Amino acid sequence: MSQPISKMRWLGAALLLVVLFAILIARAPERNNEALQQTEVAVHGELASTEASAAEVPLDEQEPLPDLESLRDWDPDAAPARRNLDLQHWTTSQGARVYFMRADELPMLDVQLLFAAGASRDGERPGVASMTNAMLNEGTGDRDAGDIAAGFERLGAEFSNSSHRDMALASLRSLTQSDKLDPALALFADVVSQPSFPEDAFERLRNQLLASLRFRLQRASAIASEAFWETLYPEHPYGRLPQGLPDSVQQLTIDDLRAFHGRFYTSGNAIISMVGAVDRAQAERIAERLAGALPAGDAAAPIEAPEPIQGVHRHLPFPGQQTHILVGQLGISRHHPDYAALYVGNQILGGSGFGSRLMEEIRERRGLSYSVSSSFIPMEAVGPFMISMQTRSDQVPAALQVIESTLDRFIEEGPSEAELVRTKRQILGQFPLSTASNSAIVGQLGAIGFYGLPLNHLQLFLDQIQAVSRDDVREAFARNLAAEGRVIITVGPEQATDSEAPEPIEEPVEEPVGDLIEDAA
Repeated sequence: MSQPISKMRWLGAALLLVVLFAILIARAPERNNEALQQTEVAVHGELASTEASAAEVPLDEQEPLPDLESLRDWDPDAAPARRNLDLQHWTTSQGARVYFMRADELPMLDVQLLFAAGASRDGERPGVASMTNAMLNEGTGDRDAGDIAAGFERLGAEFSNSSHRDMALASLRSLTQSDKLDPALALFADVVSQPSFPEDAFERLRNQLLASLRFRLQRASAIASEAFWETLYPEHPYGRLPQGLPDSVQQLTIDDLRAFHGRFYTSGNAIISMVGAVDRAQAERIAERLAGALPAGDAAAPIEAPEPIQGVHRHLPFPGQQTHILVGQLGISRHHPDYAALYVGNQILGGSGFGSRLMEEIRERRGLSYSVSSSFIPMEAVGPFMISMQTRSDQVPAALQVIESTLDRFIEEGPSEAELVRTKRQILGQFPLSTASNSAIVGQLGAIGFYGLPLNHLQLFLDQIQAVSRDDVREAFARNLAAEGRVIITVGPEQATDSEAPEPIEEPVEEPVGDLIEDAA
């Protein structure tokens, strides 16, 4: 009998819950209506109060409303408004170069320390630059990584760091209240200038780096990138993987990191950029404080220029159905006078995504890949120009033919006037985003200092973009992208022999690519 009674009790409880739920649903609209009525009363009451207050002021004394602007009066061809950037520059007594802009909109300060301490300075210790930078916030004095993280968090501050081929960075974002900013700067200075390189953290990060290097071998894109840089820069620091190689990383010691830090993380090798709600006098004191905490030392010597190479096609076997393709060659340094023309031309060729010539030829017309892109990577020394895509392995010969013919035709003919006008408008419209935040401006200031660009570079660059012509683009590409230096890297299944390769694809000749893109837009 106990089992039927238990079932009846459960059934009764369930029925009671259903009844209660139905009551709640029935009353919900009533409560919602009451809340809505109360909200409407409050809103209408506030509006009525506002209108009554306005009515008390005579019409001739009321502040006039601003005139509305019509879209019909907007000129789409006019350059967008530019943010006025009051950039300032000086050098500390220790030799650190400082770039500063006051921005009082938010009670915050963004600080970036940039050093010529990237992987191109590794020398005989590949991977030492990457490991040194990664170890900065792992310990300083009697603090470990947890203490450092808790210290920044307690102050509401943010710390970040990174290492690249050319440079190494450390950044701080803090509130400008003295009880927050002063201790945040003190902790930041200690982390960057006096890392303790604890043994346990060193072993942990080295094991992580070794695992990452092993994982690279499982990705065709990573293998292709490494082969591309190695082939393009065979006897140059840029040709080495920034993370190092397993053997070199395994041989690194803490003494190697200390020596690298003492040589390159110095006041004379530092660029300090600051943007935030502090005045010039405060900024000077902060810069002296940070530079004074760093070891003394000179600026690193410039990276030597790479030697030109002959074009080559390397294929690296990799299992799968897809082949990763990189086509490129030596491009330009960040100082090159053709930078603006090449920047505009690359946006038209393959840097702007959908609507670019390469995307039109590769994806839209032939369906050889989901995406394809091109880019210039200007660096301290000559950086690369690169086209990247993936395709089915049996389509590799056709894809390579289209890439090279599209590039060659662009070098020979340049862009159409419609392409140029649209692309310049797009660049000028997007460029204000690079100065839309303090952190973005800090990055721009760091680049200006690192590459030795003029203080008004951002304004000059926009003027240069506006002045670029079709002939400027065509001539710049012809000067800098000679076909004999072109490198092709393919990573995927073994390719078909020439006898098995498909017949060449005839180039479409219906109408110019630029006109097609403009019509589609």
